[in-house]
Amino acid sequence: AVPMGMVCRSCGSGNLESFVDLGMSPLCESYVDASRLAAMEAFFPLHAFLCRDCLLVQLDEFVPPEDIFTEYAYFSSYSDSWLAHARTYVADMVDRLTLTDTSRVIEIASNDGYLLQYFVQRGIPALGVDPAANVARAASERGVKTLVDFFGTRVAENLVADGHAVDLIVANNVMAHVPDLDDFLRGIRILLKPGGTATVEVPHLVRLIEDNQFDTIYHEHFSYFSLASAEAALAARGLAVFDVDVLTTHGGSLRLYVQHADRGSPPSDTLIRVRQQEDSFGIRAVDTYRQFRSKVEATKRALLRFLCDRREAGDTVVGYGAPGKGNTLLNYCGIRTDLLAYTVDRNPYKQGKFLPGTRIPIH
Repeated sequence: AVPMGMVCRSCGSGNLESFVDLGMSPLCESYVDASRLAAMEAFFPLHAFLCRDCLLVQLDEFVPPEDIFTEYAYFSSYSDSWLAHARTYVADMVDRLTLTDTSRVIEIASNDGYLLQYFVQRGIPALGVDPAANVARAASERGVKTLVDFFGTRVAENLVADGHAVDLIVANNVMAHVPDLDDFLRGIRILLKPGGTATVEVPHLVRLIEDNQFDTIYHEHFSYFSLASAEAALAARGLAVFDVDVLTTHGGSLRLYVQHADRGSPPSDTLIRVRQQEDSFGIRAVDTYRQFRSKVEATKRALLRFLCDRREAGDTVVGYGAPGKGNTLLNYCGIRTDLLAYTVDRNPYKQGKFLPGTRIPIH
C-alpha cells in the first residue's frame, strides 16, 4: 500500500503504485563501529513507488537528509575509475563551453574535491557545495574551496547575491539524493547564468530495470530517473534538456545538458535517439514497471541457493568492496556471516567497521 499522505516529489500527484518492496533495511552508509555491536540499529521500509503521471520512481522520505549526509562515509577519490571519469569530464567541458579564468564553476555535492581539483589546476574559479563537513575538509586539503551546506534556493540566492552566478553547474549523482526536488531544481535555475549550462548525471532507470539492478535502490537515493521523468521534472521548473550523454558509470547513467528553457536550443540527435529508445523500451507503459518485482525475487532465491551450496561444499565466500548498494542486496536477501565471512575495502574510513544490518566485518 502507498504510505498515507505520500505524493510524488516531482509533480505532486497522489497517483502512485508499488514498484518493488525490498523489506526493512538500515541506512546503507551507516557502518557500525565495533563499540556499537551490542546497540540497536534503525531499520526503515525500503519500498519504491512509481508515479503513474510523471513516471518518477521514488522512495518515501523516512530519514531527513541531515541524518544521512552531514557525516558521510563515501569519498569519491577512492575510486580510480571515478577520478578518470572526472578528469575526462573537465577536459571536455573546458573545450565545449570555452571556460577560462574568468568563468565560474560550482559543483553541487562536490564530495572530497575529486572533480573540481581539475578545474582548479587549470586556473578556472571553482566552488564546491557539500553538506558533509568531513569530506569538505578533504576537499580543502586539495585546494578546492567548499561551502558546507545543503544546496537549494536559499544557498543559490545567497551565492548570486555574493556575485557567484555561474557558467557551469556540475551535479553528478546528487539529484537522486534530494528529497525536496522542487527546491533543488529551482536553486539550479536561480544560480545558472542566462547563457549557462548545468550538467546533471543520474543513474538511468532503464538500466536498473533491464539489468535487474535492484541493489541501487537505498534510502540515500530518494528518486530513480528515466530521461522522461527527468525532463518532466526540469521542465516544470523552467529548465530544459538540450543534449544527453549515455555513460557506463554507476551501472549505466545519463548526463543531461540543461539550460534555461527560454534559450530554446533544439534537441540534439542523441537526445532524440534516447527519447525514442525509452519509448521503445516501454518507459511509458505501467506493465514495464510491474514485471520488475518477479525478477528481483528470482534473483534473491538464486543467490541464496548459490551461497548455501558453497557452504555445503565447505567453501568460504568473502566480499570485495563495501559499497552502500551492497547493503541493500545483503539485507534484502538476509545474508549474514554464516554465508559471507567478511568483506574488504580500500577506504580506511570503513575498515574495522561492520556492515549495517548484517554486521559483516570490513577488513
